[in-house]
Order: sequence, then structure tokens, then C-alpha cells
Amino acid sequence: MDANRLIALAVFLFSGYMLLEAWDKEQHPQPLNPAIAQNANQGSMVPSPLSPSGVTQTPNASTFTRTVAPDAGLQKGERVSVTTDVYRAEIDSNGGDLRRLTLLNYPAAVKDQDPYPLAYVKRLLGLNSTVHEDKKVSLELMSDTGPNIYVVQSGLLGANLPNHLVSFVPSSKELVLQPGQDSAELTLSSPAMNGVEVRKTYIFHRANYLIDIRWSIHNNGSTPIDGNAYFQFLRDASSPPGDPRFVSTFTGSAFYTDSTLFQKVNFGDLDKEKAKIPPSGNDGWVAMMQHYFVSAFLPAAGESREFFARKVPNNLYTSGVKVSLGNIAPGSTKVLTVPMYAGPQEGEKLKALAKGLDLTIDYGWLALIAVPIWHVLAFINVWVGNWGWSIVFLTVGIKLVFFPLSAASYRSMAKMRLVAPKLQRIKELYENDTQKRNQAMMELYKTEKINPLGGCLPVLIQIPVFIALYWTLLAAVELRNAPFMGWIQDLSSIDYYCVLPVLMGISSFIQTKMQPPPPDPVQAKVMMIMPLAFSVMFFFFPAGLVLYWVVNNTLSILQQWAITRKIEKAAAH
Repeated sequence: MDANRLIALAVFLFSGYMLLEAWDKEQHPQPLNPAIAQNANQGSMVPSPLSPSGVTQTPNASTFTRTVAPDAGLQKGERVSVTTDVYRAEIDSNGGDLRRLTLLNYPAAVKDQDPYPLAYVKRLLGLNSTVHEDKKVSLELMSDTGPNIYVVQSGLLGANLPNHLVSFVPSSKELVLQPGQDSAELTLSSPAMNGVEVRKTYIFHRANYLIDIRWSIHNNGSTPIDGNAYFQFLRDASSPPGDPRFVSTFTGSAFYTDSTLFQKVNFGDLDKEKAKIPPSGNDGWVAMMQHYFVSAFLPAAGESREFFARKVPNNLYTSGVKVSLGNIAPGSTKVLTVPMYAGPQEGEKLKALAKGLDLTIDYGWLALIAVPIWHVLAFINVWVGNWGWSIVFLTVGIKLVFFPLSAASYRSMAKMRLVAPKLQRIKELYENDTQKRNQAMMELYKTEKINPLGGCLPVLIQIPVFIALYWTLLAAVELRNAPFMGWIQDLSSIDYYCVLPVLMGISSFIQTKMQPPPPDPVQAKVMMIMPLAFSVMFFFFPAGLVLYWVVNNTLSILQQWAITRKIEKAAAH
């Protein structure tokens, strides 16, 4: 098998695997109880029995799972709206939960839109279809009403301490970050119990996706308090709206500690109770990941903590961290602040926030190659100022790096084209004698100084780079809503006019015609069909990925044509 066929087959199988995996996920989604949103609105998700004071009594941390897990705590209370330069949020007095979070600087993705040709074909067949429409709606990262359930909860564990099932009294009904202000605070107070006063404060910062969650516990009682604060994400297992339709991306929890390093926990592991959760310690963070965006609790180094993740009723899941409050003596006050990041997966910013947080950017299993590729792409964009052209120049750079290997591959193919007639005669001469046919072919290769496998090894070396680049472009939030030129205004979305997929198909067809014809007629027909299959498949891939492939194919055609022409001229003399 020659080089171009090998790389085409490898990419075809890889892309086919991705499509099959995503199709299976789309056809068999995680079942979601349709009553969740209704129950949340009606406040009918009844918690486990509470003590007369209205607070679940948890004298020690070991009862945490039993007392907090049974109820999702999505009853609605008084809502407080918060507006900053990057967020629009809603905080509910019930539990003091962050129930809704909108990223103002990120437009919502258009979900389930078809390329124009496919949309029109569906309409002709009487099938439901939608076409692309520009929508300037901000992305809703969190919500308690759907289509995805995804909220932030926190509470305290210990005698006379409120958890996320208790009502709080907000300091105001609306909070707006005013011009000139660097931060804005919203404080929620719980009723004093046995002399213990508790306040929960959200601190929002200008031009920053960090939200500080601060607990203040003042012990006016006569006995010491020994407890914990917990911070958790609550969400369902479905992928967020606008996730790539035929590309599988990870949605789920992630943990990091210095001892266990980075590890992801998917919802299926929680269903089977097989999730591996880091042990207790004094470092690390917990995050909730989805395509392009991440939320993470980042306790300060040195604070004693315990991580958790589990399934709760109504097909919801929690993952979070408990942080020790220590001993709060009578008459003293304990203040605990845990920052929460909720925003885009921008590598350098995440790396500056916490060790290992940039690992939440999902570069696939070839991250070791993908990360350097991303840094080169970002460096190019600093000078070019357009992510589309940066992809073009990156592709040119990769082709230059692999030029010697590609040249060896194309020289091998060119020589194979020259001896193709002789190989055909050998096949006809020894049609019924496989042994003699193979011997004659090996003699021909030896005489012509051709290595029939000479074009394969160079391509095998390049395949991991191609796959790593695929994941690099897929994971880069910087490409989201990034325009290239003309009709392409979002490199992370499909090319709705299908110009790039068609060009990709044409370039693949030209490459196929430039290759030595396969001796097997069936294989020859399959190779002629593959360009069409590629075009159809790439209709549903992000434009940035297809752009890379079109440029790569074009450069390969030019290189192959030049080498083939040179060898044919030399052979003619």
C-alpha cells in the first residue's frame, strides 16, 4: 500500500471512529428525567428529613454523604441578579446557590444546524431540518431549568451550621458592577442558630472569570465548632447545547493533586461506582469540564481537603471538595474563601491560576504532541492576527518540517508509477502462480532499485502529528467564533456553504489520480470513492479542521507533482 493510500485510510478510519462514537452518544444519550426542570420550578424535590431547626445536623464529616447527597436542593427562592462586564448571574436565596451563569463575551453556539445542501435535501424529502442563522445570544454556561441542569452549590457541615438546603437572606435584590469598580460583593445571611452567625459572600471581579466564595462563621455560642465547608457542582450528564454534532468531546468531572496528578471522571464511572477519587490532602482542585469551557474550585494550598463525586437522584451528579474549617472557639470568627473559575479554557490563563488546571483542555491521547503544536499556532497568530491564516501558515510549516520524509514517499510512488505497466505484465504472465508472480515482482523491484514499502514509513511517522493537530484545532476555544475570510465567520463551526469540504474532496480526488493505480480492481474503485466519502464526512467537521486538510492536500499535490515530473524526465533520458 503506497503512502497516500495509507494516510487516507488512517485518517478515514480515525474520522469514522469519531463519527461512530459521537453517533452512538447522540442515539443513546444519558437518560434524563423529564421531571427535573418541572420539579425544580415547583420546589417538589423534597430533601431528606431535617432537624427542627431546619438544618441537617452533621456532627462530623463522615456523615456528609448520608445527609447531603439525597436531595439536589433545586427548590426556588428569591432570585438576585448579578451583572458584571463578563457575567450575568442569578443567585437563589434557597441555599445561596449560583443557579444561572451567562458568559457575556461568548455568543451561544447554533445547535443542530445542517449544511445548506443537506438542509435543502431534507426539506425536499419532507424531513425536519434547520439551516444556519446568526444568533447574538450570550452563552449560558449554567442553568437550573435546562436544557442542561448545571449549578454551583456550597454549604457547611457541623452542628448549627447551614447547608445548601437552607434559605439565606440576600443583602440586595440586584448587584451591578459599576464603572470604576474593580469588584462587587453579594452577601447572604442565614438565621443565627444557638449563637452561630453565618454569612456567605460572592465576590465578582472586573475582567476576570474568578468568583470568590467566602464563608464567615462567627461563634457567639458557648461551645467550640468543628466542621467543614463543601463546594460542589451539580449537573446532568448530557452534553451542552452547541457541542459538535459528530465529534465526541468530554463532559464530566476532573481532579488534580500533586500525588495523583490529573484524572478525569466520567458520569458512567459514577453510575457504576467505579470512579477513582483522589485521597484527602492539602493540595489540588476539582473541576467540571465541557467542550471549550471549565468550572473549577481552587482551594488555597495547605488547606485540608477531601474530594468527592457521586450520582444523586433524578439522574444528576455532584462533584466537589470539602475544606476543613478547623476548630472555631467561642467568641471567634472563621473566614474561609475558595475561588471558583468559570469560563473559557485558555491555557496560559488557566496555568497561572492553578497547577495543572490547563490540563482540562482536552488535547486527546496525543497531548504530548498537541500542546507544542498549539503553542506554535498561538505564536503565529500573534504576528498574523487571524486564526484562519495562522492555520494556513502552521500547515505550511508542518509540511516543511516533514518535507524530506514526504519527498522520499513521493519518489517511491513516482517510481512505482513508472514500473506499473511492467507489474501489470507480470501479473498477467503469472496469473495462476502466486509464488512465481511474487518472485518476478521482487526481481523487478531489485532491478529498478525500488522499495515497495519506501512510501509507508515516512507517512506512519506523520500520522500522529496529523491526529494531534486535529485535537489541537478541536480543543482551542480561541477558534470559537473566530472569523477567517468571506463566508467563514466561525472556524469552530461547520462550513454551512460546504465550500471547504468540496475543495477537500476535489483535492483528495486529484491525489488519488496521481497515485499508482492499484492492481486490484476492487481496491481501485474503493480509492475512487474515498474522496466523495471524505467530502460528505467533512461537511460536519469544524471549518478550521477542514481548512487545514485543504491546505495540506494542496501542498501535497504540488510536492508530488514536482517530484513525479522530475523522476519521469530523468527516466525519459
